[in-house]
Amino acid sequence: MTIIYKEGKSHTNSDGLSRWPLYNVKSNQAYDPQLSANIPIHFMEIDRRKNFRFSEWAPESGTPDSRDTNSEGTETPILGISSSHLHNKFFSALMKTYAKHKQCGILFQLLQKKYKSPELESQLEEPLLRDYKDNKNFLIDGLLYHREKHTSALTVVDRDPISLILQGCHDCPSVGHRSEDRTKERVATTAWWPKWEEVFSEYINTCEGFQKANRKHGERYGLLQHIEEPKQEPKHPWETIKMDWVTGLFPGGKAKFNSCLIIVDRFSKSVTCVPCHKEDTAMNTALLFWNNIISTW
Repeated sequence: MTIIYKEGKSHTNSDGLSRWPLYNVKSNQAYDPQLSANIPIHFMEIDRRKNFRFSEWAPESGTPDSRDTNSEGTETPILGISSSHLHNKFFSALMKTYAKHKQCGILFQLLQKKYKSPELESQLEEPLLRDYKDNKNFLIDGLLYHREKHTSALTVVDRDPISLILQGCHDCPSVGHRSEDRTKERVATTAWWPKWEEVFSEYINTCEGFQKANRKHGERYGLLQHIEEPKQEPKHPWETIKMDWVTGLFPGGKAKFNSCLIIVDRFSKSVTCVPCHKEDTAMNTALLFWNNIISTW
C-alpha cells in the first residue's frame, strides 16, 4: 500500500472526493501559475508487516510507481498512525500453527484452487465454512486473513498467538489497559479467530489491571422493575393510572416548585397536575399521590 502526502499549504487544488493530489500543471482546471509544478510529494510505503519507509518524489521524476525503490528514504516521524507491531518471528510461528490445524489446511487448499471443490467444502466446519462461502477469507504471502465489512485482520487459530495479541492490544505499557470498547476495536483490526468475542470478553473480565483502572465511581443504579400494562380496559375510575414528570420548569410559588407530576386516569381520561420538586424521593411522590388523588376521590 502506498500513501501519498502533500503539505496542506501547497495542497489547495486537491480533489474533494478522493483526496488524490492533483498536480499544478496546465491540464488541471485549478492550475495556479504562481505555484511551482515541481512541489515535492512525500510518499510512504507500508508492507504487510507494517514497516514504514519515507521518500520524496517530484512530478518531473515520473509517477510514484516508476520511482527508484532502492533509493534511500528520508526518515520522518510518524505521528498519526496507530498499529500493533508484530515481529517476523511471530509470522513464522503463525505459519507453523496453520500446518498443525486441520481446518486451516483444508481452507488453504480451497483458497489455492481456482475452482470450487465440493469434496473439500464438505470437510470444512463452521464458522470457517460460512465465512468461506461469503468470501471472507484470502491468502497473502502464506498468511490467512479474514475480511469483515471494511477491515481485514490476520487469522490465528492457536492459543499462544491469541494470548500474545490480547496482551499486545491491552496489557502493554503503551496501551495502558484501555476501555473494553477501545481494546475490542484494536483487537478486531489486528486479528481474528473463531468466537473471538467470547475469548476477548473473558480475557477483559479476568484482567486485574483493567478492573482497577475502569472501576465505577458513581452510586449504584436503583432497582427499576418493569410493570406490565393490563391487557383489559379498566372498569372503574383510578383502577389504572399513568404518571409522568415535567421537569426543568422555572421555580414558582412559595415552595419554589420546579417540576410537575402528571397523573392520568385511564378510565375517565381525567388529568391531575400536581406541583412538586425535581429532588422529590419515592416517598414524597407516594405522599403526593395519596394527598391529591386517594384522599380526594
